[in-house]
This record gives sequence, structure tokens and C-alpha cells, in this order.
Amino acid sequence: MTKPLAGKIAVVAGGTRGAGRGIAVALGEAGATVYVTGRSVRGSQSDLQRSETIEETAEMVTAAGGTGIAMRVDHTREEEVRELFARVNAEQDGQLDILVNDVWGGEQLYEWGKPFWEQSLPNGLLMQTRGIHSHLITSHYGAPLMIAKKRGLIIEITDGTDYRYRGNLYYSLAKISVIHLAKAMAAELRPHNITALSLTPGFLRSEEMLDHFGVTEENWRDAAKIDPNFLQSETPAYIGRAVAALAADPDVGRHSGKALSTWGLSDEYGFTDYDGRRPHWGRYAEEQGFYREEEA
Repeated sequence: MTKPLAGKIAVVAGGTRGAGRGIAVALGEAGATVYVTGRSVRGSQSDLQRSETIEETAEMVTAAGGTGIAMRVDHTREEEVRELFARVNAEQDGQLDILVNDVWGGEQLYEWGKPFWEQSLPNGLLMQTRGIHSHLITSHYGAPLMIAKKRGLIIEITDGTDYRYRGNLYYSLAKISVIHLAKAMAAELRPHNITALSLTPGFLRSEEMLDHFGVTEENWRDAAKIDPNFLQSETPAYIGRAVAALAADPDVGRHSGKALSTWGLSDEYGFTDYDGRRPHWGRYAEEQGFYREEEA
């Protein structure tokens, strides 16, 4: 197999599970060295109380053909983020080619079906801290390494490609904010030959979503009895391959500032999900009348 990202250094912030894990593994498969960060480590779970750990993800990166390095980091804590990039700087001679901001941690903080004034304000504000502030802190300390080398790619992982309301004020604010964060960073980083963009998956078949429907990856289609839309879902490998394709594209700068999707990039680069499928959530959502994609 070719290794288009051999010699490249990546940080996947929030790589414990879900999209972050899929991205880290795909970058490893392409030959990159990947620093996998998050709060869940063996023997110490985060408040989400999930079993996945950053060590597991790092081991998967190495097994895929790259080099996985696990480091526990709470990306809402400035000193821990500073230490992360100081380590990358020291161990990799200042090289950082790819930074993926996938920190979230808001799964247990939103309340669907309630207006914002009836929801928990502390939870709503914490969602902004975890979903926006963590990304700002991480880019603040990661970007200077790229600026020094005059190259780099920063990817903001979000939900959706536009500014439409997402059914919950706090959730919408968090997800839309990082789309604009990518656009604004792109404007300021363009003179330094650094690309910044945002990227969304479709209906993500993450570990937590499989658990939610009471299925496994082996029998995931059974969940269609509960929600037929799940048949259009995609695994974390799909967004992982999207990131790997972007990172290997010498002309990736043409995407700077854009809000991209897994299905749109699959159309452009031709990659598939791990099972050979090419889910296209955008087209499906429009056909079903959920929403029409608009440019952010």
C-alpha cells in the first residue's frame, strides 16, 4: 500500500472515539504519525463514562500502518494544550502538518424539545466551552508551529455545512461557531500558506450511536426498524478517509475557508466507507425534505 502521508505529523484533538478515532486511524493508514488526545485513558474515564480510550485509538493507528501516540489532554485547559504542542515541537523538530479539532463532549448536555430558557444554562454554557473554546485554545497553540514551517492544514469537525438552526439553540451555536471559526482562521492563515476548513459527517454510526440503537457494526441495519434513516448512516472510517484525502491533496488550499462534507468529498476524491458504500447524506436529506444544503 502507498503511504501518501508518510513523514507527516498530525494531532487529532478528541480522538478517543467516533469521528476522531476514525480520522486518527485513517491518517495512520496513510502513514502519518498521529498524536491522539482526549480525556479518557485506561483506568480513568471522563465524565461521559464511555469505555473507549486514547490508548486504544493510538494502538489502532499503529496497527493501521502509522505511529500512534496517546497523550491525555483536556482541551478546555490552556496549560494542558500548551504542554501538548510543546511536546510535539520537541519530539518532531517543530513539525505539525495536520491539526484536527474534534473535541466535543456535549452528548449529555443538550435537552431536545425544550426552548433555551427552560434548559440548564450551566449545561448550555459548558457546551460552548467544550465545543468552541477548546477548539480556539487548541488552534491558538497549534497554529504557530505551522506558521513557522509555512505549511499546514487545520480541520474543524462539526455538524452540517450551513448556518441553519439545528433544533437546539446551544447545540446550534456550538456547531455553527466552529464553521465560522474555520472560515475566519482561513482568512488570517492564508498568507502563511496554511489551510483551514470545516468538515461534517452525515448520520454517523459511532460507537455511542450503535449502543443507542442496541446494535453492533455486524447487525447495524437492524436499527432501521427504529429509525429507517439509519440505513443512510456512515462509519467513522468515512470521515477518516475524507480527512486523509484532504491531507494528501497538494492543492488542498483551494478548499480553505469552506464548509465541506464527507459525501461531497467522496464525490470529489472517490473514496468509500470501509464496506465499499458511498453514503450521501446531503442528497438523501434533501430528497426526504429534511433540509436543503446551503453554503455557509
